[in-house]
Formats: sequence, C-alpha cells, structure tokens
Amino acid sequence: MTRHNMTDYDKTYAEFKLEVPEYFNFARDVLDKWAEDPDKLGMWWIDDYGHEVKKTFRELCDDSRKVCNMLAGQGVKRGDVVIVILPRLIEWWVINIACLRMGAVISPGTTQLTAKDIKYRFEASDAVCIITDNAIAPRVDEVIGQCPTVKTRIIIGESREGWLNYADLFAAAPDRFETANTRSDDNAILYFTSGTTGYPKMTVHTHASYPIGHKITGQFWLDLRPDDLHWNLSDTGWAKAAWSSFFGPWNTGAAIFVHHSSRFDTKRTLEILSKYPITTMCGAPTNYRMLVLEDLKAYKYPTLRHCVGAGEPLNPEVIEVWKEATGLTIRDGYGQTETVLLAGSFPCIEPRFGSMGKPSPGFDIQVIDEEGNILPPNREGDIAIRVKPERPVGLFKEYWKNPEKTASVYRGDWYITGDRAYRDDDGYLWFVGRADDVILAAGYRIGPFEVESALLEHEAVAESAVVSSPDEIRGEVVKAFIVLAPGYQPSDGLVKELQEHVKKVTAPYKYPRKIEFVDSLPKTVSGKIRRVELREREWSGKR
Repeated sequence: MTRHNMTDYDKTYAEFKLEVPEYFNFARDVLDKWAEDPDKLGMWWIDDYGHEVKKTFRELCDDSRKVCNMLAGQGVKRGDVVIVILPRLIEWWVINIACLRMGAVISPGTTQLTAKDIKYRFEASDAVCIITDNAIAPRVDEVIGQCPTVKTRIIIGESREGWLNYADLFAAAPDRFETANTRSDDNAILYFTSGTTGYPKMTVHTHASYPIGHKITGQFWLDLRPDDLHWNLSDTGWAKAAWSSFFGPWNTGAAIFVHHSSRFDTKRTLEILSKYPITTMCGAPTNYRMLVLEDLKAYKYPTLRHCVGAGEPLNPEVIEVWKEATGLTIRDGYGQTETVLLAGSFPCIEPRFGSMGKPSPGFDIQVIDEEGNILPPNREGDIAIRVKPERPVGLFKEYWKNPEKTASVYRGDWYITGDRAYRDDDGYLWFVGRADDVILAAGYRIGPFEVESALLEHEAVAESAVVSSPDEIRGEVVKAFIVLAPGYQPSDGLVKELQEHVKKVTAPYKYPRKIEFVDSLPKTVSGKIRRVELREREWSGKR
C-alpha cells in the first residue's frame, strides 16, 4: 500500500488497520499539520455571480480559531450542540472546523428543513446555538419561543432582530485559541437520519469514527493525493458532505472545490469541469443521470482523472455513456450516515457495472441470514458489518438518546445496515434494495434497481422509480414511475413499448405491469429517490 492509494486490493485489505489514539482532534492533528505550509491550498470556492475565493489551510485554521472565540463568547461549551443550516458558503467549513477544534458537537442540516423540522431538531438535541442565513432565519423565529435550550442565534448575511451578526462577531474575535484535547470517543458530529417510519434518528459520530474513519473514503475510494482538487456535488446538509467535502479530502491534504449555487445545472457543471483544474469528482446518481442527457462530447475534461457515485447504485447504462464521453469509469461506493465507506469499486479493482464493489479495508462486510449466519455466494441476505470481537473505527457510536433503536440494529456479532445484497463468486457485492423496498410479486423477489436500470436503457426514459403496487391476484406487482426524456410524450403505445423493452433486457417477470408518467420524482435532499413515498401512495389508495 502506498501512502495515498491502493494498488493491490487483497494485500491492502489483509494488512490495513486504522490506529486510534486516546486523544484526537481533527483540527489540531490533521488540518493544523497541513497549515504548516502557508501556501497549501485548502479550498477553491466559486458562485454563479463571478465571485471566486481561494483559501489556504492556514487561513481556514486561523478563521476557525476566531469562530471558536465567537462561540465561546456566547457561552458555547465543549459537548454543546451547535446546529448549522447553511448553503455552500465558506463559513460552513470554517464553523465545522471550529466546532471540532473546541469540542462542540456540530449538527448540520439541509436548507430544505421546515420550521417544524427545525423545532424537532432543537428539542431532540438540546441545541444551544443555531447558525444560519437570511433564508432560514424566519423559520427559526417561528419556533424559537418553544425551544428554551437555544440561547444563541447567529446569522450570516443581513442583520436581523434577535440575531447576532456573524461578520460583526468574527471581526471582533481574537485569532488565538487553544484546541480542546478531545478524547477519540467524545461526541463530535450529530446527523439526523430519516427512516421509513417515525421521526429522524440522531446518529452520533465521535472524534474518531468520521474524522479518522474517513481516511478509508479519501485514500482508497476517492483516490486522493495532496495535489488533487476534489469536487463533491452534494449539499452541505447531509452526511455525504462530511464524507466527500470535508474529512475524506482533507485527511489526504487534497483541496476542496466548491460551487455555491441554488440548484444543480448540468450545463454549468460541465462548463466548470472544462474550465477549472478539477481532478476528481463525486456526485449522486441523480447528478450523473441528468448529466448524461447533455451532449457530453461538446465539453472537454482536461484534468479529470477519477469519478465516483454514491447514494444509491448507479445504472450501468449511465456509466457507459459517461465513459464513452470522458474516458472515465464512474466508481460506485456504498455506505450510510452511520458509517464511512463500507464497499467500493476501488480504482485498483476491475469495475463491474451495477456492483457496489468490494468491502473497504478495515471492515468485515458479509451477507447474512436472519440467524446471523454468513450466506454462500449468490444468496440474497442482509448486509452486515462484523462488530465483535473488534468494532471497526468508521462506525457510528449510537442513535443518541435512543438505546432501543441502537440495540435493534445489532444481531449477534453484526451491525445490520438495513440493506439487502448478495455477493458473487469473486467477492463483489450487488445491491438488491432497502430491506423494505424489495417487491414480492407472485412469489418472486424483485429489487427495484434492476427494473429501473432496464428502463433507463430506453431512450425515452430520463429517470424512473420502481415500487410495489397492490394487485388482487399477485398480492403486489411492479409499478414504475417514469420521467420522460425531452421530446417524448406519454401514450399507451409508449407504455407497451417500455414493458416489452424491460422483458427483453431483464427477466420477463420483472417487467412493470403498471406505468405512470410523472414530471418529477420525490427525492431526499441527498438526491436519493424516495421510493417509500411512492410506495405509501400506492398502498394507501391516495392519488
């Protein structure tokens, strides 16, 4: 194994081990080390209005010390929860560094949260501070009267009554601050993760689980080196930002490229890849599915050498179109808010399109049955991580304040991800679906992904989501919700054509017996299709 990446998968997997010291602080032990070189680039930030800012690691670290003093001046202490809801502003990164440095627990949220969502987060986490911008502040003000733990509101942008102004506090703050000597097992990051039922769970990561655990993500999957410029397309509000916009790249000393924009624009994205020296890119499958609808060959990709996709499996046909235009294979990766990268199509292994790749070094990943027994190849079961006798570094600490839920995800020596897969004869993992996404039609188990992939091979289909739908005879059948590509119109003829197409591409019993054309699909902030929403609509009989 070289210091930065992996050339021999089997050797690295057999030998790899992450060391976790008793005390660790990412700001001090990683970022301050990169900052010893005053010229080393840490971030290259642009927006849609021609503004461009470059920040060295030293500038980011110096700015973070000022923010530590700002927060400490407002009474924020080690272990306190600070909720941060911001778009891709440079301050988001500085505040993250500051919270790690001072030992406060940072809880990022998406800018799509409603006032009700924000209230739930304040109450559940006992947050003491909220930092946000003018777009979100009114939603906070709607509920702040019912949230007594929140003592401090800080706004980035125009001043607002009842709020402290970030720029004013920052200007007045000293730039010297002694980094907290945090224990590796102290709480550091708090993510709210939505399940299929109930309110979001609070997923807690420590100063080791993400900050040290994401060495795996950055080195082996993102394949980053200190001279790389890495662009992650995802929003700041979900864990993917911690993976690929923060810990993954900065562990390796790579600089982060940030495009601050209110929406994902395919043409603008391709222009940026042509213009800026971006070497590696990470996007959700939705991003790539939209990009391949453009004329990819009309653009140049002079510096791009490596692309990855994560969030859900990427359809093989999308990978093919991208490769034909750019020469690059999009490498799939798999993990959860609760984990770092669990499996990936690493650059040193032969890609198998549609597969999640092989287990990450540092993790014993198996496909198991209900009793916790490891299943033989080509048998579908639960994706599980071995946690005994040794618990892997990159696994979350617990669902905070919810011991029952925490206990429910363990089965014997295993942590159960809640996803289903099978392993082939060569050790590659193949995603079948969420445990609750699998369709059971007339005795057949049908994973939605395979049907969606088959549909995407048809030129009329831009995007699709497949769920179960009630049927008197079969119990349930496959139903596809389809967003048409430009230039196509819904028709009965097209329904039949798509059904025949799926029968040819995959096992005929998997074809969608019902098809509904829609303008858009419901998605999470991270770009994952919310099949649960479509499925509930089908089964509740609501239109």
